[in-house]
Amino acid sequence: MKNMINFARKRSGRSMAEKLCAEIVAAYNNEGGAFKRKEDMHRMAEANKAFAHFRF
Repeated sequence: MKNMINFARKRSGRSMAEKLCAEIVAAYNNEGGAFKRKEDMHRMAEANKAFAHFRF
């Protein structure tokens, strides 16, 4: 939700409701900033899962 709001604020549009609506529709269609951020975060988590057993 935090990413959705942050990327909606960065969009151009008339009102926050329209920006948020556009971001939700973009996420539903597997595109947009919030969806890309989520995919990047999950990709990094998968890559770092191999090192989770180490204690620092």
